Amino acid sequence: MARSESYQCDVCGNQKNDSELWWMAWVDCFEGISPNEDQPLIKLTRWQPRQAHEEGVKHLCGARCAGTLLDRWMSGQHENPDAHCESL
Repeated sequence: MARSESYQCDVCGNQKNDSELWWMAWVDCFEGISPNEDQPLIKLTRWQPRQAHEEGVKHLCGARCAGTLLDRWMSGQHENPDAHCESL
């Protein structure tokens, strides 16, 4: 039996249809020379069904919501410019 999953945009709440091109984003770590130079980074890619259910993946219905997510993430980084990867 096939597994049916439904997804909502993590920004606006739109429900994903199978025919729509969506995006995924997640926070990763940009590794510096030493751990105190590590810093969080955000990654964005086209929708991949196998990775869409992974922990920490944000589901995005389009460019506007991707931009909103990026803006929110950047604001959080601005508030805590010394954040390192272990604080993710």
